[in-house]
Amino acid sequence: MREPGSTPHDKLYQPGIFEGVPAVARFVSFTLTAGADAAAIKDALTRLTPLVDGSDVVLGLGPSLVKALGAEIPHLHEFPDFSREGVKVPSTPGTLWCWMRGSDLGDLLHVTRKVQKALAPAFTVRHALDGFRHAWQEGGHGHDLTGFEDGTENPTGEKAEEAAFAQGLGDGLDGSSYVAVQQWVHDLDAFEALGDADKDHAFGRRLSDNEEIEDAPETAHVKRTAQESFDPEAFLLRRSMPWMAGMQAGLMFVAFGRSHQAYEQQMRRMAGHDDGIVDAMFKISKPVNGAYFWCPPMREGRLDLRKLGLGVT
Repeated sequence: MREPGSTPHDKLYQPGIFEGVPAVARFVSFTLTAGADAAAIKDALTRLTPLVDGSDVVLGLGPSLVKALGAEIPHLHEFPDFSREGVKVPSTPGTLWCWMRGSDLGDLLHVTRKVQKALAPAFTVRHALDGFRHAWQEGGHGHDLTGFEDGTENPTGEKAEEAAFAQGLGDGLDGSSYVAVQQWVHDLDAFEALGDADKDHAFGRRLSDNEEIEDAPETAHVKRTAQESFDPEAFLLRRSMPWMAGMQAGLMFVAFGRSHQAYEQQMRRMAGHDDGIVDAMFKISKPVNGAYFWCPPMREGRLDLRKLGLGVT
């Protein structure tokens, strides 16, 4: 891990969000221990913040945790249940989330243990999942386990900053980000049973060259989630990664926005709330959880938790 304070000081956001997808990662969620009060929570967060540089460890706080501290963050709310007839999109609200980023899973295990000890006894681990890059192309994107490139439509540069980070909200909020975290479990047998054309049409791109298919069906994932097709436009900064546990595998969908609005626009359309057309992804994969978190900004290389009554530690 980097030494505290070693991250760039000229940006207000946690830099790992902007840096992209690491070689390996751990997605770890924590829940409050019964009886933990605001004082115990603040003590735990005070111990935690020196371990969170925003790059090797990215931190997100759930709405219930913010409320437990007697604070309020604009635009932050719990993950809605987007389910409708024939489509299940569960809501599993989270308390505290850490995205551990690196190149060695063994190292990330030790980082996780340090974070776990810092948060105890007020917090306990609820869920931990390891992610990795697949078929990574240097200077490009990784691939989903279906073989399709992931993140093709990600904004870059200033457009990525505009999409992913809050601006114009004031000190302690500018540079923060609102993240949607959603674990999808793939049915790879169902996907592999599709013909080549059906695979391409499910995504709306050709697997062979990643080119978008103009006459793809309306159920194609690319058409369902075309960011510029919404009003207002729904741009997100995706940092999703494949995962596997035993013989189960899928995609840990992680998307950062300046609020939750863009994600909700996309998820509602995917589930068919807008026009009754369901994204083809639901035929080969399903979400098993979903939560929202607020990722605090940085100030002078450290987490800025002023809005939680903790100041800059």
